[in-house]
Amino acid sequence: MSETDKAARVFKVLSVVTRVRMIELLKHRSLCVNALARALSITPAAVSQHLRVLRDAEIVTAEKRGYFVHYRVNEATLAEWKKLADNLLAPKRK
Repeated sequence: MSETDKAARVFKVLSVVTRVRMIELLKHRSLCVNALARALSITPAAVSQHLRVLRDAEIVTAEKRGYFVHYRVNEATLAEWKKLADNLLAPKRK
């Protein structure tokens, strides 16, 4: 996949406000679906759908804790996405 394709994928994933809010929450601590639903004032089903997209993009990881699955931000992917965005949005060098 080219750098342009990767950047487009990043921005597509981040084009939904709820997903951006989820990433912000998960940067601070891991949370389960129900905790995310309460924090975002949306249904657990909606959270699950957004988490599927975020997991597919490898921006969040899941960890089973007893009966619950807790999600957290994948720091390596976050750093990669930042680099892609910085490269795309950097001013042209003279």
